[in-house]
Amino acid sequence: MRPSRLRILAVFLAVACAPVSAGTTYIKAGRLLDVESGRLLADQAIVIEDARIVGIGPAGTTPIPAGATVHDLSAKTVLPGLMDAHTHLHGDADLQGYRALAVSLPAAAIKGAKNARVTLLAGFTTVRVPGSPGYADVALRDAIAAGEVDGPRILAGGVSIGITGGHCSDNNLLPAEYGAVGEGVADGPWAARQKVRQNVKFGADFIKTCSTGGVLSKGTEVGAPQYSPEELKALVDEAHSLGRKVASHAHGATGIRNALLAGVDSIEHASFIDDEGIRLARQNGTVLVMDIYNTEYILGEGEKAGFLPESLEKERRVGATQRENFRRAHQAGAIIGFGTDGGVYPHGQNGRQFSRMVQFGMTPLQAIRSATLVNARLFGIEQEAGALKPGYYADLIAVDGDPLQDVSLLEDVKFVMKQGRVYKDE
Repeated sequence: MRPSRLRILAVFLAVACAPVSAGTTYIKAGRLLDVESGRLLADQAIVIEDARIVGIGPAGTTPIPAGATVHDLSAKTVLPGLMDAHTHLHGDADLQGYRALAVSLPAAAIKGAKNARVTLLAGFTTVRVPGSPGYADVALRDAIAAGEVDGPRILAGGVSIGITGGHCSDNNLLPAEYGAVGEGVADGPWAARQKVRQNVKFGADFIKTCSTGGVLSKGTEVGAPQYSPEELKALVDEAHSLGRKVASHAHGATGIRNALLAGVDSIEHASFIDDEGIRLARQNGTVLVMDIYNTEYILGEGEKAGFLPESLEKERRVGATQRENFRRAHQAGAIIGFGTDGGVYPHGQNGRQFSRMVQFGMTPLQAIRSATLVNARLFGIEQEAGALKPGYYADLIAVDGDPLQDVSLLEDVKFVMKQGRVYKDE
């Protein structure tokens, strides 16, 4: 083939593979939830140009633009696309404990693509991935943004940072002769700063660290502090100086307090948070991301899924206390985001947490706001997502019935649109 023909072929392939413009879309909404006011508006129309909303109004006075694609959701309730602040797309619920050692980085990347699509079809149009092996979350984020893979918009945490032998950063499953050391290990303030810089270098949108032990790691006590206050402060200062927020895994009260005093932006899990921790979280405006759905899966399916016996024992201590502290934190006025720890339970079940949030003190509207307005602010995209407004991304879902009366309807999403493109229409 002559060079000129090669160039023509290359141009053809580039055009053929480019993302297709969504054009003009018109949505007829039987009911539209305005998450800011809490009002459920009847007979609304949404006009979309390519990826963004350009108009919203009563269907009777909002004409259908010429040539627009029309989606009739007049029998459904339309609301903003949901957001999950804590989901591990590269892990599967049945690959826990020693089974996880058999998952290679390429296999994890493939699982990430699979789970991203499942999560999107469940109605979650934006997610935060708090740590993945080998920056697989960064690669998946970029592939989704380029239209190569279907999935939610991703904020990638890169490699989780923590202490030697700690939860989320190290590999404690193998004996010493294997020399297994986690890629996120950083001991000391300057090592923590260096690891933050490395994460930013390789594309992380935010930083994930661990300031206590965890349920699912071998040999860590779930409430024991990890990182000294000096190390946490150095990590957070470095991240903030580079324009990155920090999410800190923390179960125990002391580790939660250390992270809050260091200035983290969100506390993940917050299981044993005390009154002082709640006060500091309110004072700092720190978001609590409390995964109160997955206990039943861990205790009911954990042994079959490969969870370590010590992890099951730790979950028996954590689950009920975490849920009661969720209630206490909410009643005290703490900001609570929506995060489920997806991958600990099967992906796609994210919406089941809404019912738990209502069971433990929230109204359906407050639970929905946690997965829209609250998470949008936490993610730093509150001017583009989290509500249905002109100028915002056309991220929206539809369900049967009224989710303000029955929040479990969000477990069965019928229609999913992200940035003007329809991914699910039942």
